[in-house]
Amino acid sequence: MSYGNQGDGGYGAQPPGGGYGQQPPSGGGYGGGYGQQPPSGGGYGQQPPSGGGYGQQPPSGGGYGQPPGGGYGQPGGYGQQPPPDNHLVAAILTTLFCCLPLGIVSIVKSSQVNSKWQMGDYQGAAEASEEAKTWWKRSLIAGAIWWGLVIIGYILLFVVIAANTPSY
Repeated sequence: MSYGNQGDGGYGAQPPGGGYGQQPPSGGGYGGGYGQQPPSGGGYGQQPPSGGGYGQQPPSGGGYGQPPGGGYGQPGGYGQQPPPDNHLVAAILTTLFCCLPLGIVSIVKSSQVNSKWQMGDYQGAAEASEEAKTWWKRSLIAGAIWWGLVIIGYILLFVVIAANTPSY
């Protein structure tokens, strides 16, 4: 096969031994051209005689299948959801400025969120997050009512004192 008068070399020269894409002469290698299986019976597509192989799962339950305990919703990895918000900042602020007893309950619930998430209790972590949010909101409402009553009490106190003070 020739590509015309191209000389002994150059960019378009024919490689020695034939053109591109040709099969090697039969009889060499594994008994023929490319793509043929070796005659020994142990080719690339065959399973080893031991009974094992790449497509079988080990009897211990391991392998590449879905991990035990689910697979969706686990922390870390690509496409996994993050843990729920623990509302710790709001719990601390409402404890300090609003209502101490309800704020403490909120802090306890918010501290349970991350520990439950790390143990794999995803439903429990979500519930603890919702309870923490509920308790800090209760603390905020109770604090707002408390401070409203304090302000009203001071106003009434000043009114009573002003009414009972004799004017000169």
